[in-house]
Amino acid sequence: MRVNLLLAAATVLMCAVGPAHAERFRVGRLICIGTPRVGLVVGSTQSLRCVFHARHPPGRYVYTGRIRRLGLDVGVTSVSSLSWTVLARNSHIRPSTLRGRYVGASSNISVGPGLGVNALIGGSRRAIMLQPLSVERSIGVSVAAGIASLTLDARGSR
Repeated sequence: MRVNLLLAAATVLMCAVGPAHAERFRVGRLICIGTPRVGLVVGSTQSLRCVFHARHPPGRYVYTGRIRRLGLDVGVTSVSSLSWTVLARNSHIRPSTLRGRYVGASSNISVGPGLGVNALIGGSRRAIMLQPLSVERSIGVSVAAGIASLTLDARGSR
């Protein structure tokens, strides 16, 4: 748990990097569609289908994933979409580069349409960061806040 909190803090600190400096490390965008979610008071699990859109060279890589939240999570949401800008130490991206486990902070609220934020870091050798304050859109009635863990598995190019 302490490691997760440290990683979440590191993610927030990396958010402080100026836009011009951060641009150098931007390698693409990860867009995920999630299954409906039921909050079970102390956590939830949601399956994802994700597509990573690489910038240079242009390409699309498909991933499956699972996001688990631990903390306050009450309510029900329909299918949701999550979108992250992907930052990395270098620009060499292969079909399985994003494969791995990411951890960090997560929160969202829905009363009808809803929004959420997720700050996650991890992946291959902890070299990938899913940009803090990602956008999560969902429809339902829920409130959630706590630690999130995202696991991605590569499924190939598209």
